[in-house]
Amino acid sequence: MSTTPHAQIVPAEKALSPGTVTEGFGALERRPQHETASEVLAAQARAAVQARYIMARQNPRDWDVVRQRLLKHCDRTTFAQVARYSKPVGNTTITGPGVRFVRAALGEMENVSTEHTVIYDDASKRIVRITVIDLEKNIPHTKELLIEKTVERKQLRQGQVPISSRANSRGERVYLVEATEDELLNKEAALAAKALRQLGLNVIPADLVDECMETVEITMRRRAEQDPDAERKAIIDAFYELGVRVGHLKEYLGVDFDQLTPKDLVSLRAVYQALKDGETTWREVMEQRDAVLGRDGQTQAEQGSSKAGAMLDALRAKQAAGGPPQPEQGQDEKAAHGNSDVAVPAEATQGLTKPDSSAQEHHQEHQAAADQPQDGADLFRGAQQQQGKSKRGR
Repeated sequence: MSTTPHAQIVPAEKALSPGTVTEGFGALERRPQHETASEVLAAQARAAVQARYIMARQNPRDWDVVRQRLLKHCDRTTFAQVARYSKPVGNTTITGPGVRFVRAALGEMENVSTEHTVIYDDASKRIVRITVIDLEKNIPHTKELLIEKTVERKQLRQGQVPISSRANSRGERVYLVEATEDELLNKEAALAAKALRQLGLNVIPADLVDECMETVEITMRRRAEQDPDAERKAIIDAFYELGVRVGHLKEYLGVDFDQLTPKDLVSLRAVYQALKDGETTWREVMEQRDAVLGRDGQTQAEQGSSKAGAMLDALRAKQAAGGPPQPEQGQDEKAAHGNSDVAVPAEATQGLTKPDSSAQEHHQEHQAAADQPQDGADLFRGAQQQQGKSKRGR
């Protein structure tokens, strides 16, 4: 008589083993059966990271495909408008790929992980960690941001108490106040976007970025050349949405809108994108413009005044030494003989003695000898003859 095997009944107290063995990312791990909530969350995060690396190795990216997709994006006018930024830094202007381009490039590259993690938060500040990881190469790029929970305002709301105040570069009084939740979110988003752009450019090949920026500029210039009036109106409306009026734009440009070239329109579009992305402010743009004009704005009258002053100093020095007036090194001969285009005031020449006839004759002979080409020996003999004549004249 055959018997059918029955399932073995295990007592409840022996059903749970003291530990389990799991196979992880190329390794065996023993962990206890009973886990806390933090251990469960850590295990889930570890499993998610391992899955990303495994999928990246099984599906590597094709750079030719990535390049074609990005260039196709850059050919679109709506994408090209937001792909570049231009912001003032000191007395120069920096132009480069914007946040929108970096995000699109990371998406087309695939196998790239971006993380935004709050690692510290209290009543006065928040620390955020931005991480960009190329999963195929296993190269992480990390940046930590310290975000103060304060903002600066020119005016205070009713009943609002400022933390401190200061005078800005224009002499205006600004107040440091506690940020609201919306203001804090906007501040954090702007700083995180800048950090993502900086870290993302470490992953994207530089030659691909340069090629895409050239394509973007060509796309924007083509649009401006096809219909400059429509592009001009679109730029004016775009700046108006950011609070920059037409009068502010005219002050910045220094010319009328009708005189703008397609290249100028492309540059204006890049400035607008920098303002929209939070890379700069209109105040910084105008301060940089004023600094450039202050550096290069020396008038011709000021240049003439400085040249006349240098010439008069040379004349006085020669008269004090008892010799005839000679042109200062680096000055034009015409200016030394009094025929310069720079007018010398009459009162500035008072007190200067008129050189005698012998000194004038000596100067004319010296000038005539200098106008003829001579070799080294002739120059030496001519100098000795001039010295002898000067002694006989005295």
